[in-house]
Amino acid sequence: MTATVLDVLQTVKDPEIDSISIVDLGMVNRVDQQAGNVVIELLPTFVGCPALDIIKGNVEKACREQLDVRTVQVEFVYSPPWTSDRLTVNGRERLKEFGIAPPPEHFTGEEDWEIHCPYCDSPYTSMENLFGPTACRSILYCKQCRNPFEAMKPISTMM
Repeated sequence: MTATVLDVLQTVKDPEIDSISIVDLGMVNRVDQQAGNVVIELLPTFVGCPALDIIKGNVEKACREQLDVRTVQVEFVYSPPWTSDRLTVNGRERLKEFGIAPPPEHFTGEEDWEIHCPYCDSPYTSMENLFGPTACRSILYCKQCRNPFEAMKPISTMM
């Protein structure tokens, strides 16, 4: 992947979680830059995500403004499927800073989903609602610091 394009994509934030870039979310699948043209393949975190048009527009705008390119083509691909293992270490930290518990690493779907509070790191949490404000998040409550919070759902190809 081309470093300059990845640097630009690092500036493109998730429209719903503005502390995390699409790179740290693991959405960037492939970048191809040749003769002033750039093609970027992105993996949606969820099929049917309502923010895809916004993300595409933000990627195109950032590349046009920050790179010397004639054309920018953004394609959403579904193979390989996005999994929560694609989140970077930095991405996991950005989620916590935003108040969202990151999904467990290397989740296969066979183990219990243990969620720690993003504010105090307590494992004493309870699921308030599996369905949060978006399809990829749930609503929880921390029994230790007594804060409500969201958790990003784990997604695995093994499920």
